[in-house]
Amino acid sequence: MTDYKLLGEQIKVLAEDEPGFIPVLANASALIYDTLEDLNWAGFYLMNKGSLLLGPFQGKVACIRIELGKGVCGTAAGEDKTLVVDNVHEFAGHIACDGASNSEVVVPIHKDGKVIGVLDIDSPSLARFSEEDKKGLELFVKVLEEYTDFTGLMVD
Repeated sequence: MTDYKLLGEQIKVLAEDEPGFIPVLANASALIYDTLEDLNWAGFYLMNKGSLLLGPFQGKVACIRIELGKGVCGTAAGEDKTLVVDNVHEFAGHIACDGASNSEVVVPIHKDGKVIGVLDIDSPSLARFSEEDKKGLELFVKVLEEYTDFTGLMVD
């Protein structure tokens, strides 16, 4: 069982004194990838020119740009809500960056009330992510939002 409170404290320490968001997100993806079990991808997509652009991640090569409303990431960003998908192959419009992924959780990231990106985590197992994982990852993102300086992120 993942200790999400500890995970939040760890990312807070990594983020609170670092002015750049790229190294913080790089460490955040590594922290998640090394801490949560049964993952094959953990990382970030950031808003750029009206779509999601690949950010720091751990895992295999990924899709570079995702349009809002497309796939799990684009849908979560477009609807501004966390999505937990037990079987991505049954998700209408799923984008298969890695055919080994079977389940996914995506959490929107905010700045000044606007979605500026998403945390995206994939697993090769079906139904890998529980309600506890959803709430824990939302807490993790809240810590990132509070302690990460996203100045310089080209959202438009």
